Amino acid sequence: MSAAPALDSSSLDLAVAGLRDRAGAWTATPLPERVALLERMLPRIAETAPAMVADAAAAKGYAADSAWAAEDWVTAPWALAQTVSAYLHVLRRLAAGQDPVDRTAVRERGGRVLVDVFPATGTDRLLLNGFTAEVWTLPGTTRAQALADAAGEFRGRQGRPAVALVLGAGNVPAITPLDILHKLYAEGEVVLAKMNPVNAYLRPHFEEVFAEFIEKGWVRFVDGGAETGAYLTTHDGVDTIHVTGSERTHDAIVWGTDEQAERRRSEDTPLNDKPFTSELGGVSPCIVTPGPWSAADFRFQAEHIVTSKMNNSGHNCVASQILVVPRAWDGTERLLAEIRRVLRELPPRADYYPGAADRLEAVVRAHPDAETHGEAACRLLVPDITDMGDPMLDIEVFASALGVVRLPGADAPAFLRAATEFANDRLPGTLGATLLVHPRTERAHRSAVEEAIAGLRYGTLGVNCWSAFGFLLGYTPWGAFPGHSRQDIGSGVGFVHNAFMLEHVEKTVVRAPFAPAPRGLFTGSPSLSPRPPYYVTNRTGRTTMERLTAYTADPKATRLPGIFASALRG
Repeated sequence: MSAAPALDSSSLDLAVAGLRDRAGAWTATPLPERVALLERMLPRIAETAPAMVADAAAAKGYAADSAWAAEDWVTAPWALAQTVSAYLHVLRRLAAGQDPVDRTAVRERGGRVLVDVFPATGTDRLLLNGFTAEVWTLPGTTRAQALADAAGEFRGRQGRPAVALVLGAGNVPAITPLDILHKLYAEGEVVLAKMNPVNAYLRPHFEEVFAEFIEKGWVRFVDGGAETGAYLTTHDGVDTIHVTGSERTHDAIVWGTDEQAERRRSEDTPLNDKPFTSELGGVSPCIVTPGPWSAADFRFQAEHIVTSKMNNSGHNCVASQILVVPRAWDGTERLLAEIRRVLRELPPRADYYPGAADRLEAVVRAHPDAETHGEAACRLLVPDITDMGDPMLDIEVFASALGVVRLPGADAPAFLRAATEFANDRLPGTLGATLLVHPRTERAHRSAVEEAIAGLRYGTLGVNCWSAFGFLLGYTPWGAFPGHSRQDIGSGVGFVHNAFMLEHVEKTVVRAPFAPAPRGLFTGSPSLSPRPPYYVTNRTGRTTMERLTAYTADPKATRLPGIFASALRG
């Protein structure tokens, strides 16, 4: 067998050198021009959106007009336009001489400082009515610190010129461009972005979106596999690194892959000690609190849970992998019956990400009695995991397999204590968790619910909202719960997105209505929001997201009736 050709690093060296030459120019770019660059980016997002979605759909094995393509509108052009709009909202405040975040949004509760970050605008309140998000700062942070330290890059603490390497993710299209925006605007660094081979087909679209930044020498895209990434991470011209991927990727970069890697880790003598941030996934739980659920609640929340598993065929770092339910609740079996129905009725699709078939096979080997659902029989449900050494509790499947763990608890408080302990202490990873709780249960057991929200150690906690929604909003910091180190990296270190550029972040809590309009009036979660368009069961999700993307990129009031008409039919 012939040896693989040696890496030709000349083009990589030129890209790094070009960025280094222009890093100072980006640092010196005044705020008004940084705002204008983003304003001019929005039309390019709208222009490239259909082609971006079509290429993503084709790569995953379905047509651009398939119902599944709703997820590609959500996680490609809309997420990008939404995040650009979030940065613009904050940067325009700064340009007008205002604080980045309104002082009334920073409050103290129970000895903690919380920052209300969503909704941030009237449009947010209209289009995502009933959705909210608050950022919890680290214990000991004062309100004055939270206010003073936000957006330091634009308030007298400008960083030095630097080149950041962003190692792109292969699963969700928006990850790479959103990481680039964070490096440019929140950290003031120019960016070399290496595309992941799985979705390198998106590079032309990203280059169109970032065209002005590329022309000015502030962003470069390159292709390549592991060898290219390894070369760039050790390049003398690269100052900082951000990676979305796995714990193995981080460890290979920091400690190496030779026989001395474990010794280096134990002695904390890394091969690569460049400043490093990361988002590395884990085994994410969805916790179901017992309560007075109606038949409609069981159907709606089953659709919610299946969405959190089947979106992108489960190839998400916060895909719900373990459904945590009360053993004694009479609603558990009703909920599982509805989940089975949704899994059966969804149209077929493939688990496209490399290695998915092998990972699903491993689940079946560990669980020969696992249920299969859907035409292709590739959606797996393991309805009762009883062995706390089960591999599904340790290994991120990153495919369409959902496991169920039943915990004790005679009432909601007892169950929530058991579920919080299980999620924190048994499941690896601290990136995202979802907590479902009926509004009447929350009112009856407010202290227990508040203790669970405070106690769950995850960077994003979704309450009646899949935690992945926090990835999309732009205003909400995205990253692992603080406390990991390079020797024990877990789900990673640092936060990205974070348009308010908050410091001292511990976690984000995102909330959504427990039931859609108008039924939310009767459950105690009133809002104007119908079934969310990102639900895999939404009949008009693709059309709604296409129209919402157009509005987000160009917010003309004349676009709103079409959005509402489509959303209400979903």
